[in-house]
Amino acid sequence: MRMVDANHLLAQQVAAHLLSIKAVILSPDKPFTWASGLKSPVYCDNRLTMAYPEVRSLLTTGFLGRIKQHEFSPDVIVGTATAGIPHAAWLSNVMGLPMAYVRSKPKAHGRGNQIEGKLEVGQHAVIVEDLVSTGKSSVAVVEAVQAQNVEVEAVLAIFSYGLPRAKQAFSETDVPLYTLTTFETLLQVARDYGMLNDAAIASLRAWHQDPSAWSDARS
Repeated sequence: MRMVDANHLLAQQVAAHLLSIKAVILSPDKPFTWASGLKSPVYCDNRLTMAYPEVRSLLTTGFLGRIKQHEFSPDVIVGTATAGIPHAAWLSNVMGLPMAYVRSKPKAHGRGNQIEGKLEVGQHAVIVEDLVSTGKSSVAVVEAVQAQNVEVEAVLAIFSYGLPRAKQAFSETDVPLYTLTTFETLLQVARDYGMLNDAAIASLRAWHQDPSAWSDARS
């Protein structure tokens, strides 16, 4: 099987699992409100994958496959706090590598660490993220690791909304982002499973094209 076909099959499998366990909910008729105040037809909580051994095993295998596909040679696996931590732990265990994780900001007490674990100058790292929305927090983790004179080979994530803001954020770094599944794959799988009709698909694509306008129209 060609790698591109294997990636597509994996993306479909991951999407099906995320929808099945309700880690991702698509609800264009009853949108959710994000912390930013924007209304969204998509809700994602990949922390739910921790409760399903089959799913987290698939995700770990997927991350490992991406590393092999792109011939990365990390010395350490770095998780993002908090939802990326367990996936980084499972991946580092399979690979027999050290692990660290990065807080959103330094601790306000003790040694004031932002990075927990151990990073050494000259190491190569792969960062594991659960979800990329705007890309801002992921890029902040990249910069925190790079500040330790560690080369970041890539950011691996379970899922990204694929929004323009995230693409712009990553375009301003020299670090690629690879995800196990995509927004478009989620839509295709949801339609194939009879979870969404054509009108719902159209609404979700309209949101994806311009989240602010979609939200304003429903405020």
